[in-house]
Amino acid sequence: MNIKTEPQPADSDSSASPSAAQKPHFAIFIATAGGLGYFPKAPGTFGSLAGIALAIAPFWFVALNEVCCATSHPSDSFFFHFDSVLALQIILTIVIAASGVWSASRAADYWRIKDPQRVVIDEVSGQHLTLLLGCSVPVWWKASTLQNFDASFGAISLNSPLNWKYLVVGFMLFRLFDIWKPFPARQAESFPGGWGIMTDDWIAGIYAAIGLWLTRAAGL
Repeated sequence: MNIKTEPQPADSDSSASPSAAQKPHFAIFIATAGGLGYFPKAPGTFGSLAGIALAIAPFWFVALNEVCCATSHPSDSFFFHFDSVLALQIILTIVIAASGVWSASRAADYWRIKDPQRVVIDEVSGQHLTLLLGCSVPVWWKASTLQNFDASFGAISLNSPLNWKYLVVGFMLFRLFDIWKPFPARQAESFPGGWGIMTDDWIAGIYAAIGLWLTRAAGL
């Protein structure tokens, strides 16, 4: 479900948008999450699914690299001495946030709409933030160890395995808070340009992350 319902001018409507020569193709590619924003139904939901995929990707990237560069002494591997998965997650968070503000601003200016429905990089960023904060912050009295680590769906960090329950709960909570927009998410929509488009989803992501962390603490 997507709540961005403001009508949009067609790209071909010369009275509502600049000429095609001025179209910021790369910014629109990022803002629409590679075209996911063009889905006619629930583009925000597809943006959230892309955020889940991004949260899963760093672990498998590092794991594949370790397999390709495996030594006879895995315990000495860089993989086990430095949480490269969490480092990649943090880098992704910053890159998505910064590129989202920039690309959303350019897309909104081009389409002349404050918050275009086709811009879904905000959902990608908010959903990724939900899983990063909700799963990487330890539940101190239930700390994971490498001995009981089950990464069947990947991991947010070396000590934060993902499972299907975390993915489902994180997805549902983020969609709930993204639609509800509790304080100060709705107020953040008044920020100028891409900041207004992105910030409300970051706030929704933080609320959802707290809910996911509490769910983990309760024994999920």
